Amino acid sequence: MTLDWVTLSIPMVIFVATITRAAFGFGGALVAMPLLTLTLGIHTATPLVALINNTSSIIILLSSWREVNMGSAWRLVVSSLLGIPIGLIFLTGAYEGTVKACLAVIVVAFALYNLFKPTLTRTIGQNMAFVFGFFAGILGGAYNANGPLVVAYGTLRHWPTDKFRATLQGYFFPIGLLILAGHALAGLWTVDVLRYYLFSLPFVFLAHLVGSKVTHMMPTRRFELSVNILLIIVSVMMVAP
Repeated sequence: MTLDWVTLSIPMVIFVATITRAAFGFGGALVAMPLLTLTLGIHTATPLVALINNTSSIIILLSSWREVNMGSAWRLVVSSLLGIPIGLIFLTGAYEGTVKACLAVIVVAFALYNLFKPTLTRTIGQNMAFVFGFFAGILGGAYNANGPLVVAYGTLRHWPTDKFRATLQGYFFPIGLLILAGHALAGLWTVDVLRYYLFSLPFVFLAHLVGSKVTHMMPTRRFELSVNILLIIVSVMMVAP
């Protein structure tokens, strides 16, 4: 692994993405995927980000597993099992341009949602987790982008704030393991992916150490605004000719 500017930029991207994940419980993949896809390509970026995501889930769950809403988490996990293989078909087929375009649309939609924060007064039924989980599984298998639909479900269910972050990890961790297994079976675990992961791992732990302090250093709304504007800019760059 040559230490050129591309290689050196990877842990920096992962550091920023992991701070986002540590602070809010989600969003790390949506920061990392567009940036890493630009430099590494979709077939290297996707398994690398999946490894980073699962590492982050373990770190968060170690301190908050008691807060997980298991009733919602298991429904999301079971339904995502059906969606992941479909997502892997998109990822491993000759669809890189389509995958990048879809990822850009998902990221921009998620960023706009976060920027404008529509008021959602309706509470959906708990069994809607099966619908949200299925499509989240497709997005997770293909783009590591299962977060937006799961966050939308939790918001529509009005999960309590103190359980929101933990319940997300209760879903992300087992699904992350299944996505990793799918990537391994599809032959996406290359030597480069593992080297990039090990090279970035110290930055993941450092990001978690400082992530909880970010909201104290910067007002939460300003931090969210900066991250979501960055997501939109990078997504546009990713699909620009």
